Amino acid sequence: MIRITCAAFLAIAVALGSSRSLLADELPDLGDAARVDLSPQLEHKIGERIFNDIRLHEASYVDDPDISDYVNLLGGRLVAASSNPAGSFQFFVIRDNTINAFAMFGGFIGVNTGTLLTAQSESELAGVLAHEISHVTQSHLARQMAREKQSSIATMIAMAVGVLAARSNSQVASAAIASAQAGSIQAQLAYSRDFEREADRFGFQTMIKAGYDARGMGDFFGRMQQAGRVYENNAPVYMRSHPLTVERISDMESRAQNVPYRQVAGSLDFHLVRARLRVQMGSSGEAAGEFSRQLREKKFASEAGSRYGLAYALLKAKDVVAAQKEVDALLALKVSSPMIAGLAAETRAAGGDRAGALNIYRSALQRFPQSRALAYGYADALLAGRQYDEALRFLDSELQLYSSDYKLYGLQAKTFAALGKRLQQHRAQAESYFLLGQLGPAVEQLQFAQQSGDGNFFEQSQVDARLREMRKLQLEEAKEKKNGG
Repeated sequence: MIRITCAAFLAIAVALGSSRSLLADELPDLGDAARVDLSPQLEHKIGERIFNDIRLHEASYVDDPDISDYVNLLGGRLVAASSNPAGSFQFFVIRDNTINAFAMFGGFIGVNTGTLLTAQSESELAGVLAHEISHVTQSHLARQMAREKQSSIATMIAMAVGVLAARSNSQVASAAIASAQAGSIQAQLAYSRDFEREADRFGFQTMIKAGYDARGMGDFFGRMQQAGRVYENNAPVYMRSHPLTVERISDMESRAQNVPYRQVAGSLDFHLVRARLRVQMGSSGEAAGEFSRQLREKKFASEAGSRYGLAYALLKAKDVVAAQKEVDALLALKVSSPMIAGLAAETRAAGGDRAGALNIYRSALQRFPQSRALAYGYADALLAGRQYDEALRFLDSELQLYSSDYKLYGLQAKTFAALGKRLQQHRAQAESYFLLGQLGPAVEQLQFAQQSGDGNFFEQSQVDARLREMRKLQLEEAKEKKNGG
């Protein structure tokens, strides 16, 4: 059973029976009851608010930059080959052994760790993500809502939450349905067969165009169908929200047969991420023992993946000397990945060699400038070494490129705090909170910045102007809540 118990979903499930539901207070006004066509901007706003609540309050949200980098790189490659290559998408991972993936409003797509570990090839994982991407590009969630044209705003919102909750947690979905007392939601929990076939078709085309094995999607869903027979009435969650049929599996296999066979090797990072997850999902000692056995018996899908897993497990167990030995063996394989470089730098730092760690980060960022994991690691290493001026220079340059990265602002706030620059600290922290959707705490931080007394006239003016902007947004949100009630 999936354990993604997003605080918003739980609160909504309790409050849906009220005419002024919590979600109605948190989401923007949807307009007249008859207006069910949501603009892309509004869809994104709704999805972003739910996603922010997940990453702030959901314990099973995987806040691991290496894993996030990987799923977003894979997802981005698929989006570029989709029917909406310019679309805005965000991929994230939920720590749960069950097989599941779900798409929310605005291109926010979640995937369980169980899916990452169950997929036998990167093409299979790509098939799952391509299918979910297609649900977004074809606006399936909004189209489902549009069928209930006479629904009240409260019922429409309840329906949206029921659909999203069902894709992530069947227990929450049941509570949402019961609380809303809306029987029509039950019919919306699973995508219709037409929508599933459409997502299959567009997802398949996306996979092929992105260069993955055409058989990946059919192979993965075929195993899911077999699992459903074993589970009988307790089928995997993915099957309950994405009903599989013999016809659909047959269609996938037929499409694959019409495409010339090409063997597609999984990326190195596919194996590294799976090894990293295996360490995180159990005890470090057990993981180290398993990876040692694989290497000793030479039974592995990727030697680099197994060596990475062993080194990471040893580092987690604080056996730095043994971890460094395995990192050296991994580097001797002459393979290159931002994940390997990051692990090498972390191991050096754990062994007290901060200068060596910084050199590894600098070199790796030259080769992998888009790696968020390396950027955060380098900034943390600079802070640990009290190289605050260099840290600020680096963070400023990164924010020029990634102005929506709340973690960069958080690191900037820590750096200013270490330097005793209180105005700049609170200003940076305000931006971090703002990007996380926490408008109230962001305003509070700017008020602290105003009261700090250590900024010059120009800095104070910037804080004042930003505070006015955020207060204006607060008034707009208050108006939306009032109209949406």
